[in-house]
Amino acid sequence: MSATGSHEKPIVVVGAGVFGLSTALELCQRGYKNVTVLDRMLPPVPDGSSVDISRIVRYDYTDPFYMKLAREAVQSWRSGPFHPYYYNTGFVLTSEEKNDVYLEKLKSLLRSQGQAFKDFQTTEELIREFPHLKDVKQEFTGYINPNAGWADAAGAITALAARCSELGVSFITGPRGTVTSLRTDDSGVTGVNVASGPPLLSSNVILATGAWSNRYVDLTHAVSSSAQPVGFIQLTPEEAADISQMPVVINMTSGFFVFPPTPHTNVLKVARHSHGFDTSIEVNGRTISAPKRDVNNAASSYLPDDADEALREGLRQVLPKVADKPWVRRRLCWYTDTPQGNFVVDNHPSIKGLFIAIGGAGHGFKFLPVLGKYITDCFENKASAEMRERWKLEKGNQTTGPMVCNDGSRRGPARRLLTAQEQAKL
Repeated sequence: MSATGSHEKPIVVVGAGVFGLSTALELCQRGYKNVTVLDRMLPPVPDGSSVDISRIVRYDYTDPFYMKLAREAVQSWRSGPFHPYYYNTGFVLTSEEKNDVYLEKLKSLLRSQGQAFKDFQTTEELIREFPHLKDVKQEFTGYINPNAGWADAAGAITALAARCSELGVSFITGPRGTVTSLRTDDSGVTGVNVASGPPLLSSNVILATGAWSNRYVDLTHAVSSSAQPVGFIQLTPEEAADISQMPVVINMTSGFFVFPPTPHTNVLKVARHSHGFDTSIEVNGRTISAPKRDVNNAASSYLPDDADEALREGLRQVLPKVADKPWVRRRLCWYTDTPQGNFVVDNHPSIKGLFIAIGGAGHGFKFLPVLGKYITDCFENKASAEMRERWKLEKGNQTTGPMVCNDGSRRGPARRLLTAQEQAKL
């Protein structure tokens, strides 16, 4: 255990996303008897980044550390307790550029690890492999990973939360579960203040609050929050059948990606993995980028006009027949970015008993089946030296501008601060 105490002492986990829930489950499986998860809403929390109908599951990383971890996660998705929520549709990484440096690096590592994939040099070759992509208009190069796909995020999170409850995790939501601030004294963390009722006391607090984290403790030198656009289109049964066997497709040049229609609902989801948007919010004398705390951020269907058009353009390239169908829902999905895309899983350097587990950087969800194991290893000081080094909370000077994730996967337009008029519509 990272802080002094036994398995009987209370542990408060703030945040019911994939980081918080997977950690709470693993703690219970290791014999901790008094674990409480706090959040504003019951999981799947509608404005979190671990929710809605789909998330990509793949092991395509240029970094051997994350490729190894993701291979373990994919194997668990395929055969473990969360397999009902996984769809092995295949994953296609495309680029509008010939000899894309990032894709070439990915293929080199996949090859060195003996992982199956198939190159294609033209869109015509891609269509031969996936006839349901027959209407693709853009000329692409890239490769196909047949051992990847997507997961029903909300379904998996619901199952994860249920398993936590079965093993004895307590959940507090609503105003009583809405953390307003940390409680600390000279000895370290003593608990959390909440929007309603007396504080919840604990000398072990795990902060798994994702994009909200900088509201509670100043981590702006290590993480920053950005919003990415997501859109949903209702297809007819006939439209869905026409593309039902398509893989997940991402255009690395623009960041646009699209899932196959969701079975039984025929909803098509599109999104962009890019540099995103910042907000400007004053918290305790600091200016940070973050979603709102006291409302459901997913309730607003607002997207900036340039983001909406980018999603439409992506559809025109890949699925032009449905590119102009109306949105049934739109939202901004909040990433917790780090400079190199590394997670931040570490003890706070100056607040004893405060443990940080954040930094999904838009790619954390796929690790759901194994993430809690490794976070808890860090919590108990049992993780490998490499993992502790990768996931350490960096110390250093505060940044003077928005942090940009430079893991190589981000393309598309530069990160942009939403105008005051745009922020008012969120």
